[in-house]
Amino acid sequence: MNRRRFLDTVARAAAAGSLLPRMLGGAASAQDEVDFSLPSGEHEVGAAPALHYEKLEDQVVECRLCPRACRVAEGKRGFCGVRENRGGEYMTLVHGRAAAVHVDPIEKKPFFHVLPGAQALSLATAGCNLRCRFCQNYEISQARPEALASTPATPALLLEAARRNGARVIAYTYSEPTIFYEYLLDIARHTSAAGMRNVVVSNGYIQEKPLRELVPHLAAYKVDLKGFTEKFYDEQCEATLAPVLATLRTLRDTGIWLEIVTLVIPTLNDDEDDNRAMFAWILANLGPEVPLHLTRFHPTYRIQNLPRTPVATLERLHALAKEAGLRYVYLGNVPGHDAESTWCPGCGERLIERLGYVVTGMALKDGRCPKCARVIPGVWS
Repeated sequence: MNRRRFLDTVARAAAAGSLLPRMLGGAASAQDEVDFSLPSGEHEVGAAPALHYEKLEDQVVECRLCPRACRVAEGKRGFCGVRENRGGEYMTLVHGRAAAVHVDPIEKKPFFHVLPGAQALSLATAGCNLRCRFCQNYEISQARPEALASTPATPALLLEAARRNGARVIAYTYSEPTIFYEYLLDIARHTSAAGMRNVVVSNGYIQEKPLRELVPHLAAYKVDLKGFTEKFYDEQCEATLAPVLATLRTLRDTGIWLEIVTLVIPTLNDDEDDNRAMFAWILANLGPEVPLHLTRFHPTYRIQNLPRTPVATLERLHALAKEAGLRYVYLGNVPGHDAESTWCPGCGERLIERLGYVVTGMALKDGRCPKCARVIPGVWS
């Protein structure tokens, strides 16, 4: 695909929010149908030198990007499936190739305190460093790069595509941005220098050094805090909780704008005592003003036997979070609920009214409540 065709594709599909056919398993409409297939049985991948690893003996490498610290023999790949040891040199196989590109409202990420109503050019590659049984984007996150069609997309091309479609933000999302770290870093460096905002939507499974290297090029970071017990992370994600909490502390230390999402799954992570402990931890370690999104679960992927989260469960947890002292607590996947909106914690004024991913009312003025002049934290300009 040449540069002109890529930009034309972005422009045509922006209104529908989809730039790739069958994105996340959903069929594109006829007018959005684009052939990204490659002639061979497997799809081309973009190999480039990886960052953050150490060479060991016998051509073994140890990855220092995520907490797994995979030790990878020559010719093998790490847990994420997109980083490969080639002759003792660690390579990323997804550099410069986007497997998914959409134009989304930033509220879909979700970010509720970052440029409300802004459009975000959102992109991903194949792969993930977790194995969440409830992943809604498993067609991408659990795929190897050669199994997915992708298209070359340079940082300059993505910047122009974002501008052409009126996007004020580039979001790294859908799969796990940590695993396409080198690509993310190249895009963020280039586009942030040109005035574009960059945001990451992540599981928080990243080591401190690469995280600190990345943060100066970003405007905001959203972490999925998937539960608050090691048992949940072990059984549902094949991971551990402690590194995610370390990431949250590091992000707080850097001063970058941070939001948290917890997908509330019936019987698995909806226990009130566990959630009280989570709310207390957030308050003590991150402060009262970090936004927390409690999102409704829908059966998907490997968890088809559980119902949707009862709205009453979400409302109860919302009340507990507020009682704990958190000031900005939202409910997700409950369109029309009052807890989608941003309310002033001082005087109770509704500042940003939302219906699903759409901002339907805006009273916030220059980051302040117009009624009591309270400063509302976030990235507003």
